[in-house]
Amino acid sequence: MEYFAPTQASEATALLKKEGAYVLAGGTDLLVKLKSRMLKPNVVIDLKALPKIKAIEKTTSGWWIGAATPCAEITEHEELTKEWPGVCEALGLIGSTQIQGRASLGGNLCNASPAADSVPAVIAANTICVIATENGEREDLVENIVLSPGVTSLKPGEFILGFKLPRSQGRSGDSYLRLIPRTEMDIAVVGVGVSLSLDKAGNLETIRVCLGAVAPRQVLLPDLQKTCIGKQPSEELVQTLVELARKACSPINDKRGTVDYRTTVAGVLTKRAFKIALERAQAK
Repeated sequence: MEYFAPTQASEATALLKKEGAYVLAGGTDLLVKLKSRMLKPNVVIDLKALPKIKAIEKTTSGWWIGAATPCAEITEHEELTKEWPGVCEALGLIGSTQIQGRASLGGNLCNASPAADSVPAVIAANTICVIATENGEREDLVENIVLSPGVTSLKPGEFILGFKLPRSQGRSGDSYLRLIPRTEMDIAVVGVGVSLSLDKAGNLETIRVCLGAVAPRQVLLPDLQKTCIGKQPSEELVQTLVELARKACSPINDKRGTVDYRTTVAGVLTKRAFKIALERAQAK
């Protein structure tokens, strides 16, 4: 097995075209698969020496989060946590304290698990991926990356450089909630990310709700523009969200929960996460 630590994105994309090449960001997924002999890579490409891939920067339009930035650094960033508490809460749920020091947003997304904790939250936040390609860079919305369990839309030679998180402006709030069988360090039965903003009159100006672990990929709730925008938050509106969440579910039966249980929980968590995001927006 060959190991490379390129310092330029073009080097990394070229190396990724080699047969049996795998990316190493934090390594919390790759190393487990190596030790369990699930994978036998010919080439391992460590991305951590690339420019800005471990950076957190405030920009004119929002935030840059490098794809290999450890979760611990993100959740300990006071200004980012204040602006996007739901996103940071989701990242703070990935594994143990030790794992937090290595695990990254890029790795959590590209592992392509429907139950990934960070993904519903960053989708709800309308986050954009910056992707390295053989011809430079391209951008895509996070919701377009995961296609099915273990499968992404990234083409051969492509990898994620970082994420553009928009500026949280005005009266806005976000949240992420999940249900797990244990108190910590378990895979989500259901996860829900919510991001919203209010106008001066307290009506919903924007809203995005994303579900995790209830379908082969994360599910962004449809029709929220016509059902919610311009309306005052109310119990009737919340019930509409609950019904939309349940209709959007197409989960599996497994040891963590049945189809009916996951569908019911999706509605419950959507209601709770919406109310948390709303309270955060109203407090501004």
